[in-house]
Amino acid sequence: MKPKTNVLHLPVYQPGKPIEEVKRELGLTEVIKLASNENPFGCSPSAIEAIRAEIENIHYYPDDEAGALRLKLAEMLDVQLNQIIMGAGSDEVILMLARAYLVAGDETIMSMNTFPQYKHNSEIENAVCIEVPHKEGKHDLYGILSRMSEGTKIVWICNPNNPTGTIVSHSELERFLRLIPPHVLVVVDEAYSDYVTHKDYPDGLRLLKDYPNLVLLRTFSKIYGLASMRIGYGIGHPDVIRTINQVREPFNTSRFAQAAAFASLEDQAFVERCRMHNREGIIQLCSEFDNMGLRYFEPHGNFILVDVQRPSKTMFDELLKRGVIIRGGHALGFPTHIRVTVGRAEQNDKFLRALREVMAIVAQR
Repeated sequence: MKPKTNVLHLPVYQPGKPIEEVKRELGLTEVIKLASNENPFGCSPSAIEAIRAEIENIHYYPDDEAGALRLKLAEMLDVQLNQIIMGAGSDEVILMLARAYLVAGDETIMSMNTFPQYKHNSEIENAVCIEVPHKEGKHDLYGILSRMSEGTKIVWICNPNNPTGTIVSHSELERFLRLIPPHVLVVVDEAYSDYVTHKDYPDGLRLLKDYPNLVLLRTFSKIYGLASMRIGYGIGHPDVIRTINQVREPFNTSRFAQAAAFASLEDQAFVERCRMHNREGIIQLCSEFDNMGLRYFEPHGNFILVDVQRPSKTMFDELLKRGVIIRGGHALGFPTHIRVTVGRAEQNDKFLRALREVMAIVAQR
């Protein structure tokens, strides 16, 4: 048996370590996970009730097109129903975009330090991936433009960027879109957009009206706290959404995911509280990083990439021994950085205590 040669080199995705695994391996009773940018406040109680209510329908297939949920989103976002496609997380929409628009030899462009699934899914289609170095943690949009050719099919922009947390402003993105040829699809991943409070963050929905080659990606995994439900969506021109829908797997979002997402949309008070607590957590963490003399990229999501000036793998291992799971920068292209999810105040305190302790025993690089 011989697999496709272009997938042999692909790495297997490595998520943050599960809490249960760390407890079992290290014999710990108390572990906090600040590694996967999950919502430390969970999900809306309304979502839990919606999941419970849906259990009696478990023997039925879900609504294949997620009609009620898409209609709710269309009303909230002021777009047409045929501009929305649902996926098992926005990850699946990334997969569908690559499947629908890329063939062997096509070029696709992204930043060098960004969400790895853009490159991963593009390489599965045997596309040529061009990675452009970032500038101070931000997407180098002019650098991306300079690498474009007749063979370019998709440009991927994670905004806020994962793992750096930086943003491209509205004026920067609009200027970029004006210079992009209309045959090139521009995918802006807004997975963390619900956390952004910066006044210059792009209004992607407004830009959609002028740029039919723009696609926005959003998820219920982050601020809505439905990571286990695996549900997200894409917004774009009806023709683009129709094309993506042609490669979508049937029944790709479960009844539970659809019900929980619908209920979550109706509890915007929960979302606002999470946004407020996240901003407080960013201030708490950044203030201590400043006191410790540590540099970090300006955060706009629910995580911070901070330079601890020490080997990140060692820092990861030592923090793990103390019951704190973070994401080591060695896996993200930042060998002396760690990425920490903003937690509850008490979780942030535990992380900071452990960080000071570990930095005192791990030598600087």
